[in-house]
Amino acid sequence: MAAASATPPSPAPSSTAALPARLRDAFAVTVLGGLLALPFIGLRTAEDGGALVVQTRWGALGWTLLLVFFTRLLLRAGIDFWQQRRPAKRLVPTRGHTAVRRASAGAILGLALLLPLLLPGNRYVIDTATTLGIYVMLGWGLNVVVGLAGLLDLGYVAFYAVGAYSYALLSTQPGWSFWAALPVAGALAAVFGILLGYPVLRLRGDYLAIVTLGFGEIIRIILLNWTSFSGGPNGIGGIPRPSFFGLPFARSSAGGRTFHEFFGLDFSPMHRIVFLYYLIVALALLTHALVTRLRVLPVGRAWEALREDEIACKALGLNTTRIKLSAFAMGAMLAGFAGVFFAARQGFISPESFTFGESATILAIVVLGGMGSQLGVVLAAAVLVVLPEVGRQFADYRMLVFGAAMVTIMAVKPTGLLARREPTVRLAPARKGAA
Repeated sequence: MAAASATPPSPAPSSTAALPARLRDAFAVTVLGGLLALPFIGLRTAEDGGALVVQTRWGALGWTLLLVFFTRLLLRAGIDFWQQRRPAKRLVPTRGHTAVRRASAGAILGLALLLPLLLPGNRYVIDTATTLGIYVMLGWGLNVVVGLAGLLDLGYVAFYAVGAYSYALLSTQPGWSFWAALPVAGALAAVFGILLGYPVLRLRGDYLAIVTLGFGEIIRIILLNWTSFSGGPNGIGGIPRPSFFGLPFARSSAGGRTFHEFFGLDFSPMHRIVFLYYLIVALALLTHALVTRLRVLPVGRAWEALREDEIACKALGLNTTRIKLSAFAMGAMLAGFAGVFFAARQGFISPESFTFGESATILAIVVLGGMGSQLGVVLAAAVLVVLPEVGRQFADYRMLVFGAAMVTIMAVKPTGLLARREPTVRLAPARKGAA
């Protein structure tokens, strides 16, 4: 009787019944897209007889809205279909995930090492890959603060600027080399990290983000207005480039042999480009090894404990002050190293290179890749660095395509491309016969 009176499960809604809801959703998204696209696509300024006039492009706006409507309609239908057809969740052994991630990391490392050999003479690709390496290094540094310790930092670019200006001043005035200035600039950035971390020990969440954002703007404004120290808006030029164990990448050198003369090669500007690329790869690998090692040490486990529950950390007797300051100092030091390389690569720096947009980009890399995931940072950096370069061919629609790709990724993977929330260290199972 109980089985007979049980209520049968309700069937899944049919596609015909869900069509009105999809249409309403697509219409709402189209209206919102129209409001956002109107000043960018529907209107443009032009010069007419010496006067600036506003011209309308209703045709382009209409086609854009039609594209948004049908794209949203198809996307909603695909999501509904996938949710109805996807199998029930099941537990997957962590060991399988680890093997896949190790294989993926090995493939990415192999591609990074062989890239200059696969595309010899392609300066554009190698330069883009070098920029990607800088953002990967910055993402791994911010991942310590945000991904591991759970401290939202919106002024991370300030430590990047401290490292860059430290090398610029040390190399142009006392004449320090790249390798001599690298640890000093990293130490100075770590000191600034502690100076930021100490006043905000009691803050968390949005309040911490606002204070760190203000710290980043303070550093930028100081660099912009302290002309006698930082050069102000004119920046600092003539920054020496790193050499290969004292061998400069020049056509000739009055003080000794150059790189191509020492190895018996014909002079080529690509030698310096490839050297800088391998240098950022080496620095990024050292950063990865350091962060990975710290994760399994007591300080790394304390960062993760702080991220999960600060009150529980205090109840267990952990010193949250030292934990937060160590996270800020470590993340700032890694940003300082990246800033040194950036200044050495560019040969010129100015405050315009260290705006809030850079902090937002680095934070987006950490969040998009999955907070706490080292491999996710690499994939997210590739998306945020390579995708705008690919989108250059779309001209006026470049940022629209970039924004649509970002929204799509976050809609499909809201926790990041490779979210990692499981503990870094687990207790090993007891052996048979053990007490």
